[in-house]
Amino acid sequence: MPVGTAGSVKAVHISELKEDIGAQIILGNTYHLYLRPGLEILQQAGGLHRFNSWNKPMLTDSGGFQVFSLTDNRKLSEEGAEFQSHIDGSRHFFTPEKAIDIQRIIGADIMMAFDECTPGDADYSYAKKSLDLTERWLDRCLARFEETECSYGHSQALFPIVQGCVYPDLRRRAAENVTSKGADGNAIGGLAVGEPTEKMYEMVELVNGILPKDKPRYLMGVGKPENILEAIERGVDMFDCIMPTRNGRNGQIFTKQGIMNMRNEKWKNDFSPLEEEGASFVDTLYSKAYLRHLINVNEILGLQIASIHNLAFYIWLVKEARQHIIAGDFSTWKPKMIENVVRRL
Repeated sequence: MPVGTAGSVKAVHISELKEDIGAQIILGNTYHLYLRPGLEILQQAGGLHRFNSWNKPMLTDSGGFQVFSLTDNRKLSEEGAEFQSHIDGSRHFFTPEKAIDIQRIIGADIMMAFDECTPGDADYSYAKKSLDLTERWLDRCLARFEETECSYGHSQALFPIVQGCVYPDLRRRAAENVTSKGADGNAIGGLAVGEPTEKMYEMVELVNGILPKDKPRYLMGVGKPENILEAIERGVDMFDCIMPTRNGRNGQIFTKQGIMNMRNEKWKNDFSPLEEEGASFVDTLYSKAYLRHLINVNEILGLQIASIHNLAFYIWLVKEARQHIIAGDFSTWKPKMIENVVRRL
């Protein structure tokens, strides 16, 4: 899912998302949209779909991760999370109920439960207390979800989030609790937040051994192409990450042959296309030398080309993975693909 934090995937037009990149669903963020443009504007517009003209599915994070990242400017309690806006320092308070109400107003097709995202290096005692709180908040989210409805007449799903840091017993307990709720889909949170990569894979494998196989399983905020392929092998269905667009804006290009830093001198006189058989129209339309020039002179078009390319590559990668799963040769294709995508060109 391309990440459109504030209602827009940075440097990418809606028509490009649909036609050139082939995105089926995008992600918005409750915390950022709540602050700007604000709930009144979104409600007047008829929800985020109408506000940004995206007529396909949309998912909203609950804001839990953003509150987690405001370590110095937030305070957790049983009732919810008090935090200061990163924009103007104003104080706000999110409860599980409020997170649901906000997402009802945004109108996302998939809503996330409000949780505490535990740091990857948290000790066991903290991780357990955090999970206890997240599970109590989940019950409140589900209750609020049941007693409310979408402001715009379409159905919405609510995904609970499995937390538990890197501790197998906590992850197992969290996955069993989430499974018992019978939601339309389930998410795995609190990974790729500082823990070793192998621990992330271990937790994903453990949790997916418990979550229902006939419902979507969403690994939040992950990640690098190799992380995605490893997680797919362990049963994950859905991903989001800012990496394709953020790294693209900084000149990093992901390709089927490896990773290119477009600021490097070696691309200065390389007039070959970004990829001979790329995933998007920009791959054959523009050369490496031209993109390097645009990025080095800070032209907006360079950010746009890099973002379109990287998003199209990511979506090509997961579509390709699906085809190899169907063909029955994913396990032999994956190691070769990982060898390619981690290579520095």
